[in-house]
Amino acid sequence: MRNELFSKNYSAEGAIPSYRIFKFGAADGGILAGAAATDKLVGVTGRIAAAVAGDRIDGVRLGIAEVEYGGAVAAGDPLTSDASGRAIVAAPAAGANARLVGFAEVAGVLGDIGSVFISPCVMQG
Repeated sequence: MRNELFSKNYSAEGAIPSYRIFKFGAADGGILAGAAATDKLVGVTGRIAAAVAGDRIDGVRLGIAEVEYGGAVAAGDPLTSDASGRAIVAAPAAGANARLVGFAEVAGVLGDIGSVFISPCVMQG
């Protein structure tokens, strides 16, 4: 289920697979695949992946987008990034922060293409 309200074109600063969470890169207008719950996550890539650094890639910043799950997810779960940019349930330790990309719209398991309501924010455990 997709309802992409706002997408923006970026320059990939490395390979970014399809359906992955992304963060801003080092350069203005650049992005990288998310790699941790502490990354400043801002959106999700679409179906077309960036094969190498320098490729242009669209990133969904607002709305409901498709994302690859990196583990078991229930509808409504807060989602962050695993080391590969896949969506996993955020579960920060007490006093620790996790950056969220948004909230799951549907349940799924590792490798499923699910849906996320994009709402970047910070969650404290």
